[in-house]
Amino acid sequence: MKNNLIVERRQVIKWTAAGLAGGAGGMFSRTALAAAASILPGSVDWSQRVVDSNFKRNPDPTKFGGWNYPQGLFLFGQYLVYRRTKERRLLDYIQGFVDTHIDKQGNLDEAIEALDNVLAANLLIVLSEETHEPRYRLGADKFRRRFDTYPRTTDGGFWHGNRPERAWQLWLDGNYMALQFLLRYGRAFGDSEYTNGEAVRQLLVYHKHLQSTTHGLLYHAYDESGKADWADPVTHHSAYFWARALGWYGMTLVDALDVIPHNQPQREDLINILRDLIGGLAHFQDRQTGLWYQIVDKPDLKGNWTETSSSSMFTYIIDIAVKRGYISKHYKAVAHRGYEGVMSRMSVGPDGSADLAGICVGTNVGDLQWYLDRPRKTNDLHGLGAFLLMNEEWNRSVSSMTYGSAPSRK
Repeated sequence: MKNNLIVERRQVIKWTAAGLAGGAGGMFSRTALAAAASILPGSVDWSQRVVDSNFKRNPDPTKFGGWNYPQGLFLFGQYLVYRRTKERRLLDYIQGFVDTHIDKQGNLDEAIEALDNVLAANLLIVLSEETHEPRYRLGADKFRRRFDTYPRTTDGGFWHGNRPERAWQLWLDGNYMALQFLLRYGRAFGDSEYTNGEAVRQLLVYHKHLQSTTHGLLYHAYDESGKADWADPVTHHSAYFWARALGWYGMTLVDALDVIPHNQPQREDLINILRDLIGGLAHFQDRQTGLWYQIVDKPDLKGNWTETSSSSMFTYIIDIAVKRGYISKHYKAVAHRGYEGVMSRMSVGPDGSADLAGICVGTNVGDLQWYLDRPRKTNDLHGLGAFLLMNEEWNRSVSSMTYGSAPSRK
């Protein structure tokens, strides 16, 4: 093993030298970067580099954007980096963003009428724990109470949004938007009896309506009313397996299992759903790149393409499931190929900034061509946030649900 590692390290040096020699302006090649990151994990702190690069692109947290889920995802990933490095400016940036949108009474600068509004509320919990300032606990309480009256399907699933075009609809995405916050809130503020039960309920209701017979994969969305143009007239679900939707749902599964107790009713049902899903993801992983396709089950479809944010999410899901013993250890190789595939999308610009390519922008439910034609961007927050979660978990093996989420200080 030691001799093999020495050989691998020598090979990395050769690859890195080739990148330095051949790249425009002295840039590393993507191959060299991927190899260095996967074989020499301490050589480059890619999470730190991604965060630093965002500081360059967006130096003012008050102008980082609205209170929306991509911002919330990225900044929670940044918080995980802060918890590891203790670099205060990372927390200050998060606080600067939050304070732009939350007043001293904990009121958000917009109504909470969609699950997409909720993900960033995770930042209120961590800021409450880090700073003890009352506004953050007040704000978190307001988000928690919103679920007392938030609209639901007849079997209790949270609508994706409380407006006519989202009424009666369940989107896989919504699990992560809502349940990450609820689970963290319950643990931090002594409300776990409700939040654990609600999380299990939502995951199972969504699964009931969106499950398929295709290798454990789930459809993107369901409309109880059947009015949406994408809804099947009989099943009322959409027609395609969109990668990032599966990523949101799978991440919610593994994160929820880190929090809910082992005697929680129907916990085993969630583990079985997770196993089925991972079996499907392993089946459809692209063997050449280690990545996954925008439409997961159609790798040979003309116009289909491998997507970075979902590949980060799937790597995160599979790696955690292996480490927690939910699935066989042989799936570690699937996660490893996924990690290397994501790293192959990383490059370094002339100014030293990290650039992550091949990321699908925000996406609603649509027909096949809609998914295939979605723009692909570099450094979109969907991908950067998913990368931070994946990379911190990969290298630290610390649950994002418990890391920095202390018990209540009441």
